[in-house]
Order: sequence, then structure tokens, then C-alpha cells
Amino acid sequence: MKKPKIQVNLKTYQRRWQIDPAAIQRYLQKVWNTITSSIQISASKQTEVSVVFLNQQQMQKYNHQYRKKNYATDVLSFPADPPYLGDILLCIDKAQENAASAGYSINRELQILLLHGVLHLLGYDHETDHGEMDALEGKLRKRLITNRQLIQL
Repeated sequence: MKKPKIQVNLKTYQRRWQIDPAAIQRYLQKVWNTITSSIQISASKQTEVSVVFLNQQQMQKYNHQYRKKNYATDVLSFPADPPYLGDILLCIDKAQENAASAGYSINRELQILLLHGVLHLLGYDHETDHGEMDALEGKLRKRLITNRQLIQL
């Protein structure tokens, strides 16, 4: 049986970081392959996701508009109807802060945030599910997170 494909639409509205679209596509394909073989979801032959990279001010605007929280967050996810999974908004400035606090690379942090965003698109919610998303994400991180470069300064 063929693995389902994921098409990634990539946009960047920040100027500080150089994004590697092919690396993002490869990583999200790996995420999608792992998720569709790990959990029971109905995956069509092709699915699609949009990933948007923002700076801190832009992310604060979206977080305020959609969650009524007036600060920048690291990732926001907006689910849609299959086969379109939805949109993942990533704040590179917050990703860099997270990575520095945790003592690892921004590329590792972006992989974590992309995985986290995809799980939200699939309906998982760590704020309400009593640890189900956190447990699944922990297992998936062990299989997916690498030293692969996704962005460069």
C-alpha cells in the first residue's frame, strides 16, 4: 500500500531566517507517514497543509485576534476539512527563544512545533485532553526529531 502524500504550501512573512522549503516538505512527509501508520486516521492518497512563518509582531496579532491573548505564541493551528488539513502559523522569534531556553537548536524546535501543529490539525488539544496529545507527541518526537536543517540565519 502506498503511503499517503502531503503537499506543503509554504509562505514566509519574516525576513530574518532563510527557510528551506524542500527540507520542510521532507520533514512533514516523514511526520505524515509516521502519524498515519501510528494512529487510526482516515488518510486519503493526498492531503495538504499550509505552513506560514511569521515574526513576533505578526504572531501576536493573530494570537490576539483568534485566541484573545495579546502576546506572541510559538505556533497556532487552524484545522480545516479533509483532504486539506489546515494552516500552521509558526513564529520564528519565539522558536528561537524556546530553543535557547531548552538548550538546543532552532531547527530542532521547528521540528517540534511542526509536529505539534500537525497534531492540533488532527484534532488533538493538550489543553483539554488530559495528557493524550502530550503522550502521543512524546512518542512521535522520539521517532521524528533529527538534526536536519530546516532554516538558516
